[in-house]
Amino acid sequence: MKLYTTDRGIAREAADGQLELLSIDAADLGALLAADPTLESARSARVTATLPSDAVRLLAPVLQPGKVIGIGINYTSHVDETREMLERSGTKVPDVPVFFIAPGSSVVGPADPIVLPRVAPDSVDYEIELAVVIGRGGSHIAESDAMDHVAGYTVSNDVSARDLQRQAMSTPLFELSHAKGMDSFKPLGPALVTIDEFTEPLDLHLETKVNGEVRQDARTTELIHSVARCIARITEFMRLDPGDVICTGSPAGVGVFMGKFLRPGDVIEMTIEGVGTLRTDIVAAG
Repeated sequence: MKLYTTDRGIAREAADGQLELLSIDAADLGALLAADPTLESARSARVTATLPSDAVRLLAPVLQPGKVIGIGINYTSHVDETREMLERSGTKVPDVPVFFIAPGSSVVGPADPIVLPRVAPDSVDYEIELAVVIGRGGSHIAESDAMDHVAGYTVSNDVSARDLQRQAMSTPLFELSHAKGMDSFKPLGPALVTIDEFTEPLDLHLETKVNGEVRQDARTTELIHSVARCIARITEFMRLDPGDVICTGSPAGVGVFMGKFLRPGDVIEMTIEGVGTLRTDIVAAG
């Protein structure tokens, strides 16, 4: 089931690709998950209207997650392309999932642009990531039980200001939130696809295009740490709540290693097989 948060309420994708607006009293899918972690109510909800998708404005599936958690260097190809940089900074490739937290305010939807920030506009980069949306919350979740806590998947762009990231990685503080958590730096969407649409182990194709040029082309079989392992690791330290989002890492092909950063007027298209395409425009700060 593909579910959407729109400016006219929660919608479900119909068989013909149109959207069915549902009689659900929730501002977004995050609010619905807080009341119904399995999303069963979205399967049986009354349809109030059926519309073409371009008749509504698509918003982020979860408008403002309590937590957006990013997993670092979690694809084998990304480890390979970052190895020299990690060695220069004295950082070892971790053998457990490592993560950072971005604020929920960094999330935008498919119709919203990525705004190059005034404080660091010149080295803004993209990273396609399969994003996990939590349904049932919990702490100290066993890896064997972790997938029972997943509502579904969406597409995320883990946007980074690489100059700020380099500064952070060159100091003992090594704090990434300000480089990865600025306004508009976590686009999500277009849909939340429920977990029952997928089989484990995941084998999904990921592709990023910038202005039509393929920059990232990989499969989720490259993941070093599975979704379940990431959830188990995170919940050793903090509780996950319904609507929280985990960005599971990005494969090779990011702009920093090609010297190709984002500029005003660029268009990014990120597609994950079975999940959808997240298209985002790049604009300068007003």
